[in-house]
Amino acid sequence: MHSKREWAWGYLLIAPMALGLAVFYLWPIAQTLYLSFTESGIFGGYTWVGTANFTELLGDEEVLGALGNTLLYAVLVLVGVPLSIVVAALLNVPGLRGLSVYRTLYFLPVVTMPAAVGLTWRYLFNGDFGAINHLLGKIGIDGPYWVGDPDFAIYAIAIVGIWSTIGYNAVLFLAGLQGIPRPYYEAASIDGAGRVRQFFRVTLPLLTPTTFFVIVITMINALQVFDLVFLMIDLKSPALSGSRTIVYLFYEKGFVQNQRGLAAAIAVLLLGLILVLTAIQFRLQKKWVHYE
Repeated sequence: MHSKREWAWGYLLIAPMALGLAVFYLWPIAQTLYLSFTESGIFGGYTWVGTANFTELLGDEEVLGALGNTLLYAVLVLVGVPLSIVVAALLNVPGLRGLSVYRTLYFLPVVTMPAAVGLTWRYLFNGDFGAINHLLGKIGIDGPYWVGDPDFAIYAIAIVGIWSTIGYNAVLFLAGLQGIPRPYYEAASIDGAGRVRQFFRVTLPLLTPTTFFVIVITMINALQVFDLVFLMIDLKSPALSGSRTIVYLFYEKGFVQNQRGLAAAIAVLLLGLILVLTAIQFRLQKKWVHYE
């Protein structure tokens, strides 16, 4: 049994973390939940409206469109997960020279300011004088107006999202690869398995815990995408309707149109979506994640 003195010291040590959690996470969540049931006045103040905001969201085509764009972007960004595994496997080749240099180059997009990333890729994707369409023209392909076409804008943003996450994910996968015991590969080699078969029979199964973690955090981050849309798509562009995400709609309702109650309801909707999708992933991981 622990003494009262030990309990007191324990609570004292966790108090700063608990206080920060309550002030910066739990209180904003509770406040947002309350505001989602209110309507903000023109001159300030809030009026309780019950579930009217959520009823309006369910019948708003703009919200449904933003939700569809968000889910599509999240699915597209998940393509970066297998690409990250391939990059990590290549970086894990024994005897590879300049490993630290490659790690730095792949991780550089992660620490680059989002504004610099968004504006640079906006220029690259420009339909008239962008470098990407210029290179496509060299091989006889007439490139589209990537960030100006509603049919292509979300895919252009997803490409940037994949590019900016590969480095971070590759570092995680590299750590996972280096944690796999070498005797497994030696046993597989004795059984006659080549490198390709070892990759699919040994590496991928033992890498599933890391893969599960990467998929979860990638999905959560993708559902909250805002900066790339804000920086790459012009406010008056017709492509905005095809690339507007839930968080971007939250920004429009809350900070542009001053509909704070409706914006809070959108935030609650996003929170619920993240919780549901994460719970589903945790439920399904029992069928494919293998622990040693």
